[in-house]
Amino acid sequence: MTARFPLRALVIAPQPFFSPRGTPFSVYYRTSVLAELGVTVDLLTYGQGQDVDLPGVRIIRIPNFSWLGAIKTGPSALKLFLDGFMFLWSVGLLLRRRYDFVHAHEEVVFYCRYLKPLFRFKLLYDMHSSLPQQLDNFDFTKSKTIKGLFKHLEDSSLKAADAVITICPDLAEYVTDLLGDDPKHFLIENSIFEPVRLKDGGDKSVSAPTPVALPAGRKVVIYAGTFEKYQGLDLLIPAFAAVLKEVPQALLLMVGGDDQQVETMRNLAADCGITDDVIFTGRVPQQLAKHYNALADVLTSPRSAGTNTPLKVYEQLASGTPLVATRIYSHTQVLSEADTFLVEPNAADMARGIVAALTDSDAANARVAAAQALYKAEYSRPAYVAKMTRLLERLS
Repeated sequence: MTARFPLRALVIAPQPFFSPRGTPFSVYYRTSVLAELGVTVDLLTYGQGQDVDLPGVRIIRIPNFSWLGAIKTGPSALKLFLDGFMFLWSVGLLLRRRYDFVHAHEEVVFYCRYLKPLFRFKLLYDMHSSLPQQLDNFDFTKSKTIKGLFKHLEDSSLKAADAVITICPDLAEYVTDLLGDDPKHFLIENSIFEPVRLKDGGDKSVSAPTPVALPAGRKVVIYAGTFEKYQGLDLLIPAFAAVLKEVPQALLLMVGGDDQQVETMRNLAADCGITDDVIFTGRVPQQLAKHYNALADVLTSPRSAGTNTPLKVYEQLASGTPLVATRIYSHTQVLSEADTFLVEPNAADMARGIVAALTDSDAANARVAAAQALYKAEYSRPAYVAKMTRLLERLS
């Protein structure tokens, strides 16, 4: 029987919850499992986004401010402005209600750390990334003073928190270097991916478009995700040109990217002479991306840089489809040769891995079986709920 925790929590998520693009799946699944385990949740979030059906969760929004533009990934002046309102709404909620713990996602922990002694709640820091590192990754500022301030606030928050969640081994090591082997630190990967339930069917304007028709008789290799430079798509497309020489019936389906990014990759495919063998869909809702992935003969994750584990890796492990991924730490902290066709981050080796996944059925089947066993044991919903249960036992 699943444990029940009759607790009241304030979850503060500085994200456009819930949007079909740039979606904060981690907040959705984390909050839904809290409610499933008996916690009564108030979820404070940005005004932008769609309401979702989460029994036991009351969603509270700051003003929309849509006239200021869409909220983008990473640090920005707009998010700093919105977080000022998150602070005011947080104080208002804490004045009116008694919470057993506050579940602070990302940067809002910086002010929750100082509200904790005033309102006497336990503090859970959900650390999706190192915020000082984000300032560098997104080239937000060159100021050593600002970076130093963020580092001080992050370290102080980690020490002050009653529990800390990290989402991948690399981030866990980062925290362990500061805290040591502290039992308040929990590694809980964002590894479940059930369909999101939009309230009242959601906004019809974001319903899934009609899927593109794929030609019959082709072996479908899929990349699905963002088209940022670190994703390694400039390696994948030349690699696929080499794949076609070995497997001429192969087809590359590229799911994601904004118009400008798609045009750049389309031009690269033309330069490689494979225009007729690559299909671009642009950005699509989660439902349609899942549909495309289900059609794949091979899945790919050609990422060329980064240390955080891509969230899609967990779904790829569970998919029953062979995966080709680059041998970089972003992947190898979860993936291995036993469950994945691991390749060096260059076009020639990526082509070799894709050809092997398409043509060596014994190797592909063995890796698929190992991948599904790994997912079931370490990352499935029961494993995820067990990790969240241990966390709540500490906070109770």
